[in-house]
Amino acid sequence: MSRVLVTGGTGTIGAAVVRRLLSDPAYEVRVSDQRPAPQWMREGCEVHTGDLRVDAQARAAMRGCSHVIHLAAIVGGIANFHKLPHTLTEVNNALQNAVVRAALELGVERFVYVSSSMVFERAELFPTPEDYLPRCPVPLSAYGFSKLTGEVYCRAAHEEHGLPYTICRPFNAYGPGEMPDAEPGIAHAVPDLIDKVLSGRRPLQIFGSGEQTRTLTHVDDIADGIVTAMGSPAGLNEDFNISAARELTVAEIARIVWQACGEDPADFELEHLPTFAVDVQRRWPAVEKAERLLGWRARIEVEDGIAATVRWLRTQRGDTPTSPVDASSAIGGGKRTLDGAARGEQPAGLEGKHGQAGREDKHGHDDARNGTPPKARTKELTSGRRSRSLGSRAR
Repeated sequence: MSRVLVTGGTGTIGAAVVRRLLSDPAYEVRVSDQRPAPQWMREGCEVHTGDLRVDAQARAAMRGCSHVIHLAAIVGGIANFHKLPHTLTEVNNALQNAVVRAALELGVERFVYVSSSMVFERAELFPTPEDYLPRCPVPLSAYGFSKLTGEVYCRAAHEEHGLPYTICRPFNAYGPGEMPDAEPGIAHAVPDLIDKVLSGRRPLQIFGSGEQTRTLTHVDDIADGIVTAMGSPAGLNEDFNISAARELTVAEIARIVWQACGEDPADFELEHLPTFAVDVQRRWPAVEKAERLLGWRARIEVEDGIAATVRWLRTQRGDTPTSPVDASSAIGGGKRTLDGAARGEQPAGLEGKHGQAGREDKHGHDDARNGTPPKARTKELTSGRRSRSLGSRAR
């Protein structure tokens, strides 16, 4: 049995990764985060609380673990990139310094670095394959540059010291778990748009022309892709785009959200707000490498994933649900599925005959009603000082 450390494990992607690991009896899980772990996570995992920028804390969190999934970072929506450029650069680099160093000193079997699609923020080739990175213009945003720096850390540590690594780049993560923020652009687009529709804001505000494109990928698909890459011999010393394949404009995404919230398609209207200095105009990855080497592909259709996210956010708000309008016909959507991750489980947070959607508290932490992970190995590894949250919000 392998023991896996998940840094930033109480964040949106982190919690999905932990759930995916706990579903596989081959793994024991240790979570490290500065935020409190939810009850279900404390019951199913070891929990370390500490500042992973501190070398001693990184070693304490990692000791005894054969595998590491490094998610801890300062992330967020487009406004966050522009509001905290120095803070996120300083913190993310400090995390990479300490965590990679600990991985080398302790000799882990596989170090999985969760990067970001923002390393391709200036891409000019679409769909964008992994091997385009050396030719891609360097990111202008501090966040994109900090995530690219993390990839450089992995490759440098491998070349000089033999670090066994895998790099995973999630694209446009969304799903139950991330709360909207009162300030537009701090949260990611999907929770922000859902909150605006449910709050009755008309017309629906978006940043920019709406012609920018994104490739939305559900957090449960991302979690499954990360764990699959970690466990596969073919993933050793490789990088993967962990993403769905369907490119949508921001305006199309807004329309799907509008109709998933039960609004009349005839009333759909957009208001275009000035955008930010760095607003990626096109984001559409090539996904063949993960399917070829790992046998993995994303399975959750956008309409289903957004509908589940709307239900979850309604629950957090205490709203009374209304019947959603089928959004697939409005934007030419293809086949929809609730098949979940590659192993066929019911995706966490997607309601169906096998269970109800997961819930999280107002701070974005899952509560015990979200599934029934194994009640075992309850152990608190508490140490170090607490500072600002360094968990993994959706990328």
